[in-house]
Amino acid sequence: MSLTQLPLAEQFVLTLAALILFTSFLLLAQSRIVSLIHTFAWQGALLFIATCLMAVTSGRHHLFISAFMTLALKVFFIPWQLRRLVVRLDIRREVETVGNASLVMIGGGALVLFSYYVVQPIRELSFLATRNTIAISLAVILIGMLMIITRRKAVAQVIGFMSMENGLFFAAVVATYGMPMVVELGVAFDVLVAAILFGIFFFQLRSGIGSLDVDHLNRLHEVDR
Repeated sequence: MSLTQLPLAEQFVLTLAALILFTSFLLLAQSRIVSLIHTFAWQGALLFIATCLMAVTSGRHHLFISAFMTLALKVFFIPWQLRRLVVRLDIRREVETVGNASLVMIGGGALVLFSYYVVQPIRELSFLATRNTIAISLAVILIGMLMIITRRKAVAQVIGFMSMENGLFFAAVVATYGMPMVVELGVAFDVLVAAILFGIFFFQLRSGIGSLDVDHLNRLHEVDR
């Protein structure tokens, strides 16, 4: 079945999935901290739209609660909290250079191909839209993991971790029409607590080694007394 033969709602879902994957590559390519935060907020906004669409098309109106929780946390609160921390730590203009940006982007593309290869044998979920959204969700998770590995700034690694959670949330909403409400509330609370704890971690790291570059941790050594 070609894309044009799918219902309009499924075509829209696939378009949103492609945009979410595109924002993952934007996160991978960004070097400025503030641009990273703004891109993460846009990814959250796309998740909000996708969740609202699934709530309308599936008739499961409890997804609207998940959608507005996503809007409140991932579009407004967490980006605002991260921007506030960036201002307080005075790292707004810092630029992080990734070792070889071209190889990192090629690695991201390879992870997308790998995700489609892994999802291909799933015969019971052989609908075109579902298969593609699961593959894209897995790719978003893996690209977030790649971002954690290749970045040196703690703030960028935290955004990579949050992007992985976005991939999991998108898979749960689009492929299974949402998790049980108790699980969704628990995940939202965990994300909220994580954002606060990460802020405390940033200040402790900055005061301990004078930088948010986690590569400096490799230079620590025990002082002989």
